[in-house]
Amino acid sequence: QVKLVESGGGLVQAGESLTLSCAADTTSGRTFNKYSMGWFRQAPGKPREFVAAVSCSGVPYGRYGISRNNVNKTVTLQMNSLKPEDTAVYFCAADEACVAQTRANSYDYWGQGTQVTVSS
Repeated sequence: QVKLVESGGGLVQAGESLTLSCAADTTSGRTFNKYSMGWFRQAPGKPREFVAAVSCSGVPYGRYGISRNNVNKTVTLQMNSLKPEDTAVYFCAADEACVAQTRANSYDYWGQGTQVTVSS
């Protein structure tokens, strides 16, 4: 079991940057470094969309800078040059497979999400 809590969302202007963080609380015997981690986003009326993922060993995949700290049990998403179309709720997710996945239904655990709003 993994509890995920996102932070760092907010209101920014187009062209600015934002860093999202996800803190993991692993209550089972499975350690954080045995989960691949992903970020997804969902805008109103649209399906959940893949943003980035990182494997257990730290190999990133996706459009933004994603990194993980297995000591602190956190995953960070660095987003630059944001556009109004990046406005969405951003979700952190954990998968018990080590290879980074791009499909939302591959992930086993989800956070509650953090709102990112980009104004023009």
